[in-house]
Amino acid sequence: MKKSWLAAACVIPFASAAHAQSSVTLYGLIDVGLVYANNAGGAKQYAMAVGALNGNRWGLTGAEDLGDGYKAIFKLENGFSVATGALGQGGAEFGRQAFVGLSGPFGTMTLGRQYDSVVDYVGVLKAGGDTAGGYANHPADLDNTGNNYRVNNALKYASRDYKGFRFGGVFSLGGVAGNFQQNRVYSLGAGYKQGPLALGVAYLNARNPNFSYYGNNPTSSTTASNMSSIPVYSGYASAQTLQTIAAAAAYTIGTATAGVVYSNVQFLNLGATASLNPGGYSGNAVFNTVELNFRVWVAPDFLIGTSYAYTRGAQVSGGAAGGVTYNQLNLGVDYYLSKRTDIYAVVFGQHASGKDSTGKDARAAIYGLTASSNGTQIAATVGLRHKF
Repeated sequence: MKKSWLAAACVIPFASAAHAQSSVTLYGLIDVGLVYANNAGGAKQYAMAVGALNGNRWGLTGAEDLGDGYKAIFKLENGFSVATGALGQGGAEFGRQAFVGLSGPFGTMTLGRQYDSVVDYVGVLKAGGDTAGGYANHPADLDNTGNNYRVNNALKYASRDYKGFRFGGVFSLGGVAGNFQQNRVYSLGAGYKQGPLALGVAYLNARNPNFSYYGNNPTSSTTASNMSSIPVYSGYASAQTLQTIAAAAAYTIGTATAGVVYSNVQFLNLGATASLNPGGYSGNAVFNTVELNFRVWVAPDFLIGTSYAYTRGAQVSGGAAGGVTYNQLNLGVDYYLSKRTDIYAVVFGQHASGKDSTGKDARAAIYGLTASSNGTQIAATVGLRHKF
């Protein structure tokens, strides 16, 4: 009898180890090239382009099988500059993503620093990725379809796929004692992909966006403006709430895909934080953006894509800001040397007119480049991307 109990005691630990299978994967992406701009602050500019198509990153992702269809999952993803080796996202060690959670038959629940629903359901259908990259972001990436802003302290749910349909949401706790709404961020989204058709829709609401949404990196200020370097919307740092509604659709025929993206971005109740309102604005600042995009595989390893985006910012009460228009056209080609390595070239141009959020004449400012000294900017980039 004693021998039986001893044998059982020896077997149990090994049975548990066999049942709880786990895996950890190291991955990353390095994207670097050269960029030329015809007007960067009034002069021609030649520079190294870092992350033109995709932001440079490395990360760890893993899962542990818990049985009955459940897994413990995690992801730690770092952003960095390949040109200097510096940390991205304001010096955050894992500024792109950092979360842990559970997945199961009904979806996944994760906690940490994560993407919002606009990124998950709409951003995946905008121009970018292989033929346009970050330079094709809408002005200052104001709708975050380019995935340049993350959400801290976030609880996130993502459903499993129901015959092509999926949905989810993100909720971030503001963490302010006695005020549940301050610095709170939440978003909801849904997507559908079946056959040639792909659809996405999302909603985002961020209270005190200067601090909760634009100010969630280690170098961010807890009192001053975190939007001061972005005249597209820096004048609206005093807004009580940022609200984004976005939708997108794409249709594939053979090797060609055409898509459309729409976003409505509103900075609500301007002047709510008086110290961040030097322009004396009131009411709301509203931006509407429409993008058309198209790409086609002309060969199994050669891709061509183009996109056009129109953004209109309405006049704002209490000042000269608003009434601004941005037009941007992009054309790119991408050639794959292998499944993990490709070379690319992109040409893009932007024209701006009207008054920006600071009340000054709007200047063209292609995302990631030094703003032009006038309303027009034309640029081109060539680069190399490797995934591991």
